[in-house]
Amino acid sequence: MPKAEENVKLRFFGIPKLLPYVRPYRRMILLMIALGGLSSAIDALYPLFNRYALDHFVGGRTLTGLIPFVAGYVALVLGQTVINYKSTYDCGKVEMYVNRDLRNLSFDHLQTLSFSYYNQNSVGYIHARVMSDTGLIGDLVSWRMMNFIWNGSYLLGILVVMLLIDAGLAMRILLLVPVAAVLMTWFQKKLLGFNRRIREINSRITGDYNEGITGSRTIKVLGVEKKMIRDFKDDTGEMYHTSIREAHFSALFISLVTMMSSLVLSLVLWRGGLLTREGLMRIGTLSVFMSYALEMLEPVQNIIETLSAVFAIQVNIERFTKLLAVESDVADTPEVIERYGDSFHPRKENWEELYGDIEFRDVSFRYPDGDEFVLRHFDLTVPKGRNVAIVGETGAGKSTLVNLLCRFYEPTEGKLLIDGRDARERSQLWLHSHIGYVLQTPHLFSGTVRDNLRYGKPDATDEEILQALRLVSAEQVLNRMEDGLDSEVGEGGELLSTGEKQLLSFARAILADPRILVLDEATSSIDTVTEKAIQNAISTVIEGRTSFIIAHRLSTIVNADLILVVRDGKIIERGKHAELMRQKGYYRQLYEQQLIIENEEAF
Repeated sequence: MPKAEENVKLRFFGIPKLLPYVRPYRRMILLMIALGGLSSAIDALYPLFNRYALDHFVGGRTLTGLIPFVAGYVALVLGQTVINYKSTYDCGKVEMYVNRDLRNLSFDHLQTLSFSYYNQNSVGYIHARVMSDTGLIGDLVSWRMMNFIWNGSYLLGILVVMLLIDAGLAMRILLLVPVAAVLMTWFQKKLLGFNRRIREINSRITGDYNEGITGSRTIKVLGVEKKMIRDFKDDTGEMYHTSIREAHFSALFISLVTMMSSLVLSLVLWRGGLLTREGLMRIGTLSVFMSYALEMLEPVQNIIETLSAVFAIQVNIERFTKLLAVESDVADTPEVIERYGDSFHPRKENWEELYGDIEFRDVSFRYPDGDEFVLRHFDLTVPKGRNVAIVGETGAGKSTLVNLLCRFYEPTEGKLLIDGRDARERSQLWLHSHIGYVLQTPHLFSGTVRDNLRYGKPDATDEEILQALRLVSAEQVLNRMEDGLDSEVGEGGELLSTGEKQLLSFARAILADPRILVLDEATSSIDTVTEKAIQNAISTVIEGRTSFIIAHRLSTIVNADLILVVRDGKIIERGKHAELMRQKGYYRQLYEQQLIIENEEAF
């Protein structure tokens, strides 16, 4: 759990942090609050109408003034209906506006953060900040606030009316309110704890259920069905017992509120009955106190529940504001933004052409969450148009160089030069717009084939898209799909095989016509026949471009201009294929081992 979530105290420390985000809607919120208070005041007046009707029409046995009375009552009802409509409508708008703004802010901010943030925080954690936390904050500044204002105003209103009508009886009733409030607060705290626990267990159950489905093949292969069932039953059993305890306390809580209401009503009936019998209180006044006695504990309960929710939401406010306060490890300087723009407002008229000369000058690097240097005093010069291959065992650190090249991370020491200038002197978007990157694990976005390929070039024509597909032998993917370029690929490309997704990812990178091409084991998910076709295409595509290829099969990079051999995060050998083979070092060992494996697979 991130440190920001530890030891959060129950206090309103987060409320002021929301002010910048709700300030645009302050007039709407103030109107909403005013209308909520007016609506509660009208609610507090209804028993007074009953009092007048009982004392005047029933007690006085007359219909004099009935029409004005009815007209006033109807006008009050209609007025409150309009007020309730407007306040409810504004409340919903405030919630939606704030939700929209907070989610847009958080999502936009996430686009500016470097890879290190995503390495250190899970998808579930980030998703909760963007969706769950913002939703709760939106609910807080709208419905929770309205609920607090309405109940507080209503409670204050009926207390004022009771004190004005009969201060003695009102004071006797008020003596029970603090006792009820203390008991309600204790029960609400217990119920809040149970609800939190239930949500935690429910998250585990959802995770178990998800793993049981997505990992069904692995579960059957390993024969661990019994263990999975036992773990699932353990969690559902804990959910059952916790929910039973929560229901027990909830039942006690409801019974307590009912009992306290009955006590208040009994007090009113006893005291009011005596006063009525002695002629000191009229029957209409007694009815007013009875109405208020039945209703006054409900706003107390609602206020306590709202305050408990506000306390709980402090954590969500703190997590959300800390997300917006996170600064990227890789950021353009104000001077660079002034000249070249940022990722959202680029100034392309100031962008220079990128040729592709790359130089790592005395670069040392360690990951932000790491203690050891992955690179130390590393130097490498790659003239434009050269083809560099990076090889090594899985986990050796092959991706570190291309991560630095793409400015996904900044060098801890030293410089990365692009066309002779420090990469930090120009914008990230300028660099990224000239890089084509094909990942080992391909990712497609929900949408059509055309939509996905146009991420590489938004204004690409269908003919350009088809040309890119043909270049990487991906027309076979299109041929089997009924709607051609309009075919849906599904969420994350789930309607396609891994190899098909890789082919489309490759075509997307080629469509952008990048000056620098990075292939991160881009053919590892493709069959041998297709890989051969792509290798032929690569030799054509990389011509004139600076390219970095992280190789899966060493036989595919024997013609590279430079091969870098990575081991334990360090470059231990460099040179062309023939040179490295003559050295009889680690590269030759890797190559011969893989050659033996490929020959065995061939038979």
